[in-house]
Amino acid sequence: MAEVTIKKAAFISAVSKYSSIILNLAFSAVLARLLTPEDYGIVAVTAVFTTFFTLFADMGIGAGVIQNKELTQDDINSIYTFTVRISIILAIVFVAFSFPMSWFYKEHVYVPMGMLLALSLFFSAMNIVPNALLLKEKRFVAVGIRTIVVCVFSGVVGIVFALLGFKYYALVLQNIFNAFFIFVWNYVSTRPKLVRKICRDSINKIKNYSSFLFGFNIINYFARNSDNLLISKFMGTAALGYYDKAYKLMLYPVGNLTHVITPVLHPILSEHQNDKDYIYVMYMKIIKILSLLGAFIMNFCFFNADAIIQILFGEKWLVAVPCFRYMSISIWAQMITSSCGSIFQSIGDSKRLFFSGTLNSVFTVCAIIFGCIDGSIECVARNIGLIYLFHFVSTYVILIHFSFKKSFFLFIKELIPDFIIIVLLFACGVILNLVAMNVFIIQNVIIKCSFFFFCFSVVYVFLLLLFRQMKYFKMLVRRK
Repeated sequence: MAEVTIKKAAFISAVSKYSSIILNLAFSAVLARLLTPEDYGIVAVTAVFTTFFTLFADMGIGAGVIQNKELTQDDINSIYTFTVRISIILAIVFVAFSFPMSWFYKEHVYVPMGMLLALSLFFSAMNIVPNALLLKEKRFVAVGIRTIVVCVFSGVVGIVFALLGFKYYALVLQNIFNAFFIFVWNYVSTRPKLVRKICRDSINKIKNYSSFLFGFNIINYFARNSDNLLISKFMGTAALGYYDKAYKLMLYPVGNLTHVITPVLHPILSEHQNDKDYIYVMYMKIIKILSLLGAFIMNFCFFNADAIIQILFGEKWLVAVPCFRYMSISIWAQMITSSCGSIFQSIGDSKRLFFSGTLNSVFTVCAIIFGCIDGSIECVARNIGLIYLFHFVSTYVILIHFSFKKSFFLFIKELIPDFIIIVLLFACGVILNLVAMNVFIIQNVIIKCSFFFFCFSVVYVFLLLLFRQMKYFKMLVRRK
């Protein structure tokens, strides 16, 4: 029954997620032609800090609300009131923070932008408990509809303001409307109440679990965004704009495939938090599907980086091609490891999640620093692509060996067919590239991309059948 529930929830999540992918790509393609790399670079810097402040408001509370099945309505109201008070304080602090940020980057525009983005921060922080309640109650249909509606609304807002000449403010206003609309939707759906006095016992019920998760989120976020901070400081906002566009494009398959399943894993598998063997068996099936999908997408993006960027964003973004190609190396590893957080949370092991995140963050920051010392965004992208391969090994040693008490080598053995498929697809890509460039001389990027996709798909399906891996995709259509 649980497996069917996961598939149904994942299907609902997939419909909304892939609808938003198409819409976001369309809106992004329009905005990329209306705005400049400098505009995106300026907003990318502020986004680092707004999301960081949002993590402070969350403090792992959202996951704690989902994990703890004994919370009463009074507990929920106390926790919600606590997050509202924190959101007000953090919004005020963020406005004050915009002044030293403006001084550090020598850009006066960060002051008015900080004042506007404080509104986005406020509504995002207010949304923590309502969103967690929707997931805890497994109301995935409501979440899916909300995702599509908000995507359309905020995308139109961004384009309208860009056409009116608001430049980077168009992206800022898009974020504000996005956060506001999500909060209103979730609040109306869940109706948590404000109380005069916060009960400390309510906070203590999720304190231990949430504190380690909060530490992991803070460390992981700084590691993932230290590249934006350092590139902007030492290479300029234009360089950051190109890098950020490549990075976010790389995250499309990672986020929009993996995050179809990860949001529903924690609410569902946490019901079995005392049965680790059951969770392990379920998770291995999910890993295999993510791994096999990642093998295809990683190779396709690597060999078609120039065509993909030119089709989506236009020729003025071609500087981002080397960055996207380097970072595409990490797509396979990221698609798998990005699901780990939900599993650590589901089995209640936020302590080891924190340790894993700390270890990976140290190596990530070092890789970024070495790339910045070299002096080019391509070097940073290359290091990022390689370091996520290390993340895969370190994270799964901790999760499989220490948390699940299983053999890491047996875990790797399950992925051997996937590794072979990756290598053979890469060899196929090399041959296709030679054919496209030297035999047919394909210059039209759309034709080239379509040619690669068709050939890759044929070879990919053949390899799945050859190594008997198609069974994992057949599981998706089985009723049981």
